[in-house]
Amino acid sequence: MRIDKYLWCIRVFKTRTIATTACKKGQVKIDGNNLKPSKEVFGGELIVVRKNQINYQIKVLGLPESRVGAKLVEQYRKDVTPKEEFEKTELLKFAKDYYRKKGVGRPTKKDRRDIDNYQEDTTEEI
Repeated sequence: MRIDKYLWCIRVFKTRTIATTACKKGQVKIDGNNLKPSKEVFGGELIVVRKNQINYQIKVLGLPESRVGAKLVEQYRKDVTPKEEFEKTELLKFAKDYYRKKGVGRPTKKDRRDIDNYQEDTTEEI
């Protein structure tokens, strides 16, 4: 079975076109090698799929005949993604959070004080 069809069948990607595009962009790998969408998949292989800034590791248990229901997906794949991958995304969320959206209104009084303190600190060092 083709890798793009397999990833679509086990519901990693919503459409087969998205799976094909991910293969072409190099987001799907086996043994560290980029794959073409037409690469054949066999049982026992470990597939690494980069999706939403997470490197999912999927072990192939079987090949379905066609797209399977969500309850039956675990018969054909085993998710062996380390927990560290999910923890990285939590850290990214905290790094991106800021109490005020960028470009929304004038700086608050606290923002102004922080800017002034920063400018004073940089001028003292020079």
